[in-house]
Amino acid sequence: MTSYDEKAKARTMKYMKEKRDKLTLNLPRGDKERYKAHAESKNKSLTGLIVELLEEDIKKTK
Repeated sequence: MTSYDEKAKARTMKYMKEKRDKLTLNLPRGDKERYKAHAESKNKSLTGLIVELLEEDIKKTK
């Protein structure tokens, strides 16, 4: 198994900067863990569940 070295880290950071947007949410204390647990109960990441719900809502409103 290959370790995560500095070159791999640099490639990941370059990819994230060039190909991904970042969104920060400010939530009331404790809600993040509750939301994360809910997402995990659906076998999804919190980010994945948020994106899925937004995409569904966009489709409904078109």
